[in-house]
Amino acid sequence: MKKKRNWYDFLWIWAIVYFSLGFFNILFAWLGLIDFIVPLIFAIFAGNKGFCNNFCGRGQLFAFLGGKLKASRNKAAPKWISSKVFRYGFLIFFLTMFANMIFQTYLVASGAENLKEAIKLFWTIKVPWGWAYTAGAVPDWVAKFSFGFYSLMLTSTLIGLVVMLLFKPRTWCTFCPMGTMTQTICKAKISLENNKKNNKTEKEA
Repeated sequence: MKKKRNWYDFLWIWAIVYFSLGFFNILFAWLGLIDFIVPLIFAIFAGNKGFCNNFCGRGQLFAFLGGKLKASRNKAAPKWISSKVFRYGFLIFFLTMFANMIFQTYLVASGAENLKEAIKLFWTIKVPWGWAYTAGAVPDWVAKFSFGFYSLMLTSTLIGLVVMLLFKPRTWCTFCPMGTMTQTICKAKISLENNKKNNKTEKEA
């Protein structure tokens, strides 16, 4: 029986649109904050990973390319990729890079550094991106954040594509920093709710 498709199965289109828009105008990179803020809202208020499981455009893109288009070897990934040590280690590294991006944005905002119109792939390879931004269109710090955030989003997507090709389509999701953060929040929320229930039961007893 053919599996019924839901509207969110087509959110891979959003991932393509996002990177396409950023290619022509780097300021569209700010739209990527949706993929940072919404998962946290799901985890904090709903206590689940609904966004990661269903509404993540990149996750749907990997599922589409690797599953629908058969671009994945569909092999099980090494166990260390989904291990707690690797997942939290990658999360710490990711947050460190994100903090550095914010710091670089601050330096430009304060006038300590000039705006450099370049994308950094894998945090080291500089790719000139001058055609995607008109100097003076917005304050330099806004553009700086755009270049930095687009670099972060593009790099993480490229990593996801590599592991998609080598292993199962959504292997990236097993160690995605946002997934690790939301999972941690969900566990903490469940633990807190259980403690409240236990305390209430003890009081009633």
